[in-house]
Amino acid sequence: MPFWWPLIVLAFAYAICKFLLMLIPPNVPSIDVDASDVLAHGKETEENSFIYIPPRGRSQQSDKKVQCYEPATMKYLGYFPALSPAEVKERVALSRKAQKTWAQSSFKLRRQFLRILLKYIIEHQELICEVSSRDTGKTMVDASLGEIMTTCEKITWLLSEGERWLKPESRSSGRAMLHKISRVEFHPLGVIGAIVPWNYPFHNIFNPMLAAVFSGNGIVIKVSEHASWSGCFYFRIIQAALAAVGAPENLVDVITGFSETGEALVSSVDKMIFVGSTAVGKMIMRNAAETLTPVTLELGGKDAFIICEDADVSHVAQVAVRGTLQSSGQNCAGAERFYVHKEIYSAFISQVSKIVKSVSAGPPLTGRYDMGAICLQEHSEHLQSLVNDALDKGAEIAVRGSFGHLGEDAVEQYFPPTVLINVNHNMKIMKEEAFGPIMPIMQFSTDEEAVKLANDSRYALGCAVFSGSKSRAKLIASQIQCGVAAINDFASNYMCQSLPFGGVKDSGFGRFAGIEGLRACCLVKSVVEDRFWPLIKTKIPKPIQYPVAENAFEFQEALVETLYGLNIWDRLRSLIDVLKFLTDQSSNVSRTRKSH
Repeated sequence: MPFWWPLIVLAFAYAICKFLLMLIPPNVPSIDVDASDVLAHGKETEENSFIYIPPRGRSQQSDKKVQCYEPATMKYLGYFPALSPAEVKERVALSRKAQKTWAQSSFKLRRQFLRILLKYIIEHQELICEVSSRDTGKTMVDASLGEIMTTCEKITWLLSEGERWLKPESRSSGRAMLHKISRVEFHPLGVIGAIVPWNYPFHNIFNPMLAAVFSGNGIVIKVSEHASWSGCFYFRIIQAALAAVGAPENLVDVITGFSETGEALVSSVDKMIFVGSTAVGKMIMRNAAETLTPVTLELGGKDAFIICEDADVSHVAQVAVRGTLQSSGQNCAGAERFYVHKEIYSAFISQVSKIVKSVSAGPPLTGRYDMGAICLQEHSEHLQSLVNDALDKGAEIAVRGSFGHLGEDAVEQYFPPTVLINVNHNMKIMKEEAFGPIMPIMQFSTDEEAVKLANDSRYALGCAVFSGSKSRAKLIASQIQCGVAAINDFASNYMCQSLPFGGVKDSGFGRFAGIEGLRACCLVKSVVEDRFWPLIKTKIPKPIQYPVAENAFEFQEALVETLYGLNIWDRLRSLIDVLKFLTDQSSNVSRTRKSH
């Protein structure tokens, strides 16, 4: 019998056993989270059952309360305290104390924490999406795509690969250190701080929290003042899951407030993650510089969406509209500049117009609408100003979508899906981040022109390129300055959680998600030790021991050529010289000892 037959049998048996083990469901406990006060048809009190009219033209910051309301209906949801700097520092201190215990936890325990979260999310998808919808105005489908799927994918990736990328990693020791073992170790940093936006309140909390906690850190997250209501409910889920695995209290915290709260967080933590506008990102950097706190900044986006003449027009039109209108422009990747080859320009606009005409917008929990409300107060006015600027400079509106039944108090929270044509780069709509359901479409003639237009922006987060030739699309994408590129698709990168996410230029720097994002939550430590200790130890060669010998430099020259010479003969010749130096030095030392 050939010797390899037993190996095949063993491998087959191992595969069968592994498959059978997969059929055994893991023992994952369930958690209870009180949601009676967040359900749309739950318990309503006299105090919070009215329509909220936010003050126009001024910030809430002077009120010391974060007022919350449904942007789709303007129904009041309640308020949360705007924490003072002293309160923020106290929360961080409590998290730091808890982290010292959690840093010693096993990966097995951390995986159980993730499984408990995953089980809860899968079993409570409707609740999570409804809370997100009430607080931000997005539809249930958009919440499922942007909140549930992305978070489940991240958890699944961490369960599968997280430990692998946080274990010590062997590295080569080089020629001079062949007798050494070299490795990189990944240790928790301590307490991570995160300031996250309102567009995806569930995922924006869970994304940094999952990476931080799995890598052994504590984390304090300041949620947006525009999504504090949902953020504080989602925090209950995290608390329940941590308690279920016996994690120390206060390891994770969610805080509410305004700029003063965020500034205090930046100065208190060991690493800062910020997702938001470029202007605020620069303020974060200035504050972090005072304490040399490392930062990851994921800032504004104005992604280029390039469509070549050999692309499938009807398919790309659907993708383009989805990328623009998802959650009323609340998409994290920001498809905001469309460049279409002149040969299919008219056909593409025709296809897009048909789709946009069929889109209906309205309160997402009151009917079957394709698009919800604008989350930010007065943002619709800003969007209209961008459209007006484009119209004044020669653009035209190709089509606008329609609204369903809107409450009279919430009309200003909606903006119709709008397709602009004949646009150019002199218009604000092609330069400023809109964050709204506007599609400005410009035509190009050559691939080189498309690349030039795409790179003519201070933002550089992502891009999408569509072509019937995959190699052509890849070549175009490779020339665009950005951190994220999708070939014949849009925003699919974010569903690949092994990939890093982030941009360049005014879109920020550093990466979250993927291996890079996970390790960014760590103190990366280089470690070198003797390979054959105690048999072989590092000793300083005699010629360069103090006091150095007269021929010490000549010895160093020979040693360098021995190790790094370009051909084997030069290296062998230098090796002989090195041995001579060492032998002569030993002889000199021996003679010196005899004379004494």
